[in-house]
Amino acid sequence: MPQQIKAPKQVPSFEYELFEGDPDLLRTVVATPTQTAPWIDPSSLKLKHRIGRGPFGDIWLATHHQSGFDFQEYHEVAVKMLYPLKQEHMQKFIDKFEKLFLKCRELPGVCWLHGVSVVNGKISIAMRFYEGSVGDQMAQSKGGKLSLPDILRYGSQLAKGLIQLHSIGLLVLNMKPSNFLISDHDQLVLGDFGIPYLLLGIPFSDSDMALRLGTPNYMAPEQWDPEVRGPLSLETDVWGFGCSVVEMLTGVQPWFGKLSEEIYHSVVVRKEKPHVPSGLPPAVEHVINGCFEYDLRNRPLVSDLLLVFESSQNAIHGDGGWVGLGSRPIKEKSVGNGYTTWYLSKDHLQVGDTVRSRSPLNARRPHTVDVREGTIVGLDGDADKNSFALVKVPGMHNALRVQESTLERVTFGFAVGDWVRLKQETNSHSPVGILHAVQRDGAVSVGFLGLETLWVGKAYQLQMAEPYYVGQFVRLKPNVVTPRFEWPRKSGGTWCSGRISEILPNGCLVVEFPGRFVLGNEPNRFLADPNEVESVSFDTCPGIVEKYHHVEDFHWAVRPLAIAFGLFTAMKLTILMGRGISARLKKNRPNSQDSGDRKSGWRRIFRDASSTTK
Repeated sequence: MPQQIKAPKQVPSFEYELFEGDPDLLRTVVATPTQTAPWIDPSSLKLKHRIGRGPFGDIWLATHHQSGFDFQEYHEVAVKMLYPLKQEHMQKFIDKFEKLFLKCRELPGVCWLHGVSVVNGKISIAMRFYEGSVGDQMAQSKGGKLSLPDILRYGSQLAKGLIQLHSIGLLVLNMKPSNFLISDHDQLVLGDFGIPYLLLGIPFSDSDMALRLGTPNYMAPEQWDPEVRGPLSLETDVWGFGCSVVEMLTGVQPWFGKLSEEIYHSVVVRKEKPHVPSGLPPAVEHVINGCFEYDLRNRPLVSDLLLVFESSQNAIHGDGGWVGLGSRPIKEKSVGNGYTTWYLSKDHLQVGDTVRSRSPLNARRPHTVDVREGTIVGLDGDADKNSFALVKVPGMHNALRVQESTLERVTFGFAVGDWVRLKQETNSHSPVGILHAVQRDGAVSVGFLGLETLWVGKAYQLQMAEPYYVGQFVRLKPNVVTPRFEWPRKSGGTWCSGRISEILPNGCLVVEFPGRFVLGNEPNRFLADPNEVESVSFDTCPGIVEKYHHVEDFHWAVRPLAIAFGLFTAMKLTILMGRGISARLKKNRPNSQDSGDRKSGWRRIFRDASSTTK
């Protein structure tokens, strides 16, 4: 074992006196304590042969020899041998693993861990060897797909395992059928307990691996660049769940045959989604489609997946057909404002909550709202119907009856979706972000640009920030010399102003520049840190020149049209002036008779001159 790696201390065996009824005949017993530390002596692992390869390393079949004062045991294990890391990064990974080792062992839906070691200079994680996986069953089945009853059963077990792993603060980030192992009792267990999550913040020597965390075919948009397009969250695994179920249904891997760069372009740039086959129970089809919402906040929770998959099992015939809702599609509650029912179901209002009318997602808040702020004094309805809340608004005698989906809870002055700023700023990430959760005890979760995961803290650490919305024009602040991301300049060297076309869940702004004329593949969409920009409007432009420059930001054709209009106006004025001068000259000339007399006089002069010459 390398000297730099600090192995956790093992608890030594100890002796105790066993009382069996006669105090004079005590028996000395040597006890070996239960394994509480994850470290495995490398000499106790005997590698046999490689049985697989994944995005983070190789998988080997091995034998783990465990011994104590009173036992000798040999276990057949699978060893995940990670690709090489630097020594300091290896220690960081092992420290993370140690904190979660015993917690993982208590999860029945997650593979049993034997421990961790360093073999041949590589981190090696030993886990129980399972004979097969869902991927193996698919390979042996007709068409490479599973029956609907099996998919619903495995899907329910997968959701339970995910909930267990999420409960201890881990994300899988590598969901795929080959990682869903099958126990001796035909129960699905998660074979990857979150290795990509433990590798967060640890650099890779392979530049391709540094850009992603997971298997490309199953990765959510935010996984490709978590610090910029994140944060990684519970809903990130939901995307992988959906991809895995689609593969079980069709027998075809999502984005099959495409390179990583092509998948990135499809998922992140073009926002394409895996195709969900038709003919499924409506509830299943609806929730799987929800897994592929581009904005992670609009995806269902794993508990929603579990509820749908478990309830749908009761509607399945033995031949795979299903009954219940017929072929009718489930109508999603029309709430508008960019929200899905999954988003709205993540918070349940209670009597006594302070609420206000819900703001549109990534859009300007309307000036007139039904409920500015009030207190819930009663609830009416259930989860299957449109629920209503009775809201007492200060200054109004009677409580208002308002649909719950149109309300958002306000706690300590904050509501989910608010733009917030850290009171104590840091250089490690942007201090401006979007609030993802606020609990009634003041605990908050915020997405910040520059952080791979959600920032967790308390409400008193935050303050409200200037909100941004799609369609708003922004420019870099005057004090920004070197922005976080590339930003275009005008011909004179000043920064361009652009229009927000998209807002990512961590507050990162996607800005397009309609005022720039671009050719070919030249980019015209750029990312921006919300802390580095300020809004631009006619109200913020102090003079006529500045207002005109802002008009130019709306489209690149404004300037050439203005020039053409100016030339046309100049020509028109020139013609008009010419006509005016001509009219004045005509007005100042003598009358026509005088003109005739002058002409006849000139004729006489020329005639006399001609006769003299002769």
